[in-house]
Amino acid sequence: MIAKLHIQTANQNGITFLKQSYSTPPFKIANITENKKADCLHLMVMNSSPGILDEDDYEIKIEVAGNSSLQLHTQAYQRLFNMKKGAKQLMKVHLSAGSSFMFLPHPAVPHENSIFTAKNKIYLNDNCSLIWGEVLTCGRKLNDEVFRFSKYHTITEIFHNNNLIIKENLLMHPSHINPATIGQLEGYTHQASLIYLNKNSIAANSFLAVHDYLSYQKEILFGITSTAGNGLLIRILGHKAEQLYHHLHLIVSILHQQKTVQAGNMYAS
Repeated sequence: MIAKLHIQTANQNGITFLKQSYSTPPFKIANITENKKADCLHLMVMNSSPGILDEDDYEIKIEVAGNSSLQLHTQAYQRLFNMKKGAKQLMKVHLSAGSSFMFLPHPAVPHENSIFTAKNKIYLNDNCSLIWGEVLTCGRKLNDEVFRFSKYHTITEIFHNNNLIIKENLLMHPSHINPATIGQLEGYTHQASLIYLNKNSIAANSFLAVHDYLSYQKEILFGITSTAGNGLLIRILGHKAEQLYHHLHLIVSILHQQKTVQAGNMYAS
């Protein structure tokens, strides 16, 4: 199945609204914004398919207008079914000056023999804010399908004014590289990553706040690094999808708190 989704926002009087959208089956868009007077638009990508099937080809394009804010939600866990040839997805995100975008999709669950390749290209203009997350599971753990998928490969490239500043390459190929070996997951079964970019925040303060939070969490292993573009890259290893998904959302709350505190300090000074 070849499916396409296109979302374009606009801003009026400080409120972001959906300017136009286009989707083909199985995609559908729902506006789930609770406070219609808030500056952020919340959209949910709904999918009538039970998951991604063999030879599926998804194309997603997001355009966030200047000074507008969009948070994109998913409906449920993304299941990747048994495949022979594989499925692919291309997602392009364009952020105009002063805009913000957040995307924390539900965890991906690759079934036995699934093959999936995704390319994410994110283009930032000046003074943009980006929160981009991903959670990958080992498969259907309760069905004894631990790392029984064939291949999972995502490449995320982030550009600022068309200059590449971050490239993340996640490749899991269990039949070629043992996920439990040194330099891989080393006994953990789930992994999560979060990219945070914000020109108007102090990355060092956010780094310490997130590090303090994760240091007190049990049954995980994590790492945080500063990136180009005044950002953070966070990676977490664990054993439960819901646990890691929950951690990402709490980290986002911490980042928002730090941003508010920093803004308050700047205003006070």
